[in-house]
Amino acid sequence: MPERMVPVADPQANYFALQAEIDTAIRTVLEGSAYILGQPVDRFERDFAAYVGVGHGVGVNNGTDALHLAIRSLGIGSGDEVITVSHTAVATVAAIRMSGATPVLVDVDMTTYTIDPEAVRALIGPRTKAIIAVHLYGHPAEMDTLLSICREHRLKLIEDCAQAHGARYHGRMVGSMGDLSAFSFYPTKNLGAIGDGGMVLCNDDGIARRLRMLRQYGWDSPQHSLMEGWNSRLDPLQAAILGVKLRYLPQNTARRRAIAEAYGIGLNGIPLRLPLVRPDTEHVHHLYVVRTDDEATRDGLREHLASAGIASAIHYALPVHKQDAYAGWVRTGSLRHTEMIASTILSLPMYPELSDPDQQRVIEAINSFFAQRP
Repeated sequence: MPERMVPVADPQANYFALQAEIDTAIRTVLEGSAYILGQPVDRFERDFAAYVGVGHGVGVNNGTDALHLAIRSLGIGSGDEVITVSHTAVATVAAIRMSGATPVLVDVDMTTYTIDPEAVRALIGPRTKAIIAVHLYGHPAEMDTLLSICREHRLKLIEDCAQAHGARYHGRMVGSMGDLSAFSFYPTKNLGAIGDGGMVLCNDDGIARRLRMLRQYGWDSPQHSLMEGWNSRLDPLQAAILGVKLRYLPQNTARRRAIAEAYGIGLNGIPLRLPLVRPDTEHVHHLYVVRTDDEATRDGLREHLASAGIASAIHYALPVHKQDAYAGWVRTGSLRHTEMIASTILSLPMYPELSDPDQQRVIEAINSFFAQRP
């Protein structure tokens, strides 16, 4: 009989670790006078923007809306193209479509699985207006090259930081380098709410004002829509919860890095490609993604882990360009790396509350799988 299941992520454990402070923050909102926006949202917007080192934070309903409204705030829409990757959560591409723009999907590099700047160059066309750089799994994308490309072609750069709260590139916090950045606070994120939440960050006063209107019906004053807008407001309960969790993000990031280091030691020497970190970058290990030699080995390893009471996941098993909603019409370049990665990657348990004994179970199970192979 296997021991209790070790999950891939455990947001409930994160709540229990901070339960007293979170419950107090929730009670403060319940006993307050603002149930829509208000001081809890204002405070968290300021605190998170300051943490990233950006002038403005605009809280919205979720990470997908954060990307969508970021695109809209730049005046990008129907007839325009936005370049991003196919190896990402489908939300990245869905947000482009929500804006009315057309996605163009490019390949990733095989070291970090983030957007390949040279693949971007090859697909820039007359309708290209922006690039969305996804800091996948918590590793920063190659921002200097992307920023140079955007300057050369007069494009906007949006950072998708949904998996990278606190990551750094050449000393700069992700989310502080592009024209705008979008964050998700989905419960399993490095900074996760107990429900949905998102935020757009920028340094431009005018864009920040536009974002605040777009998230609430286009209002420039109560009940007056200056422009068409949406209903996408960060809930004050979630803002209060996130305000508590933000204080613990640095120590939780340190714990993720310690877990990643322990995996690197415990899994050294077996035929498994472990995550690499580019020099002068700081990975925050939202996910710990390994890669096998082939799909059969990946699937066999996953079954072996499940039999030992260990969950795993695939991020992402089906690239966006192969999903029914997008297949056959979305413009792409070569996606050879993307398709190779999708068939061989596996996400191992990774969360700050993962205990040393549970991580050792994972390591021992993986080693036993490869030890029994011819």
